[in-house]
Amino acid sequence: MIKLAPSVLAADFARLGEEIASADMSNADWHHLDIMDGHFVPNISYGPGVVKTINKITDKFLDVHLMLAEPEKYFDPFIEAGADAITFHIEVHPNPTRYLAELKEKHVLAGLSLNPDAKAEQVIPYLEQTDLLLVMSVFPGFGGQSFIESSLDTVTACRKYIDDNNLDCLISVDGGVGPKNAQQVADAGADILVMGSAFYKADDRKDLADLVHSIQRGNI
Repeated sequence: MIKLAPSVLAADFARLGEEIASADMSNADWHHLDIMDGHFVPNISYGPGVVKTINKITDKFLDVHLMLAEPEKYFDPFIEAGADAITFHIEVHPNPTRYLAELKEKHVLAGLSLNPDAKAEQVIPYLEQTDLLLVMSVFPGFGGQSFIESSLDTVTACRKYIDDNNLDCLISVDGGVGPKNAQQVADAGADILVMGSAFYKADDRKDLADLVHSIQRGNI
């Protein structure tokens, strides 16, 4: 089953508890948490305190995406706050082996991400060590951007490598994903669809979650 991970950055933070509860009641699978430092990306979001608060009010899987210049400095604070997966960027650590191993030792899913202008070849050598590959389909930093179609080539190439080598690595896609392209993204090989504006601005969030869960690859 394809999973849905609403991106908390798109929620109404004045009603954060209600927004998280609404996502849970919709049967969304994960909460996706974007952490930005103003250095790696031109924006600042929130820190471990917000993640800890969310962890107190939901039992759902917390998928923490560190868009940070030095993500390894923050592994422990976010794990202590309740992260179930931590993802950092290949652009920050072109040889990520040490950091993927460190995350595995800390008993969270070890995630690796790449931006839309990166090539699949940059991450493929490390997929055997990776639990979760996050393919960005917009340039990180701000929500509401348009989906970059060429990112699907990266998804397809990585899906093929994972399947050909029988690896235990999930693929998540984040950026401009919504009901109109959800099938296309899943067909390319995604396991998890991250939706920000598309989810939190949906008229019926449960209908959207049901749509994602109904997707079968190859069912265009």
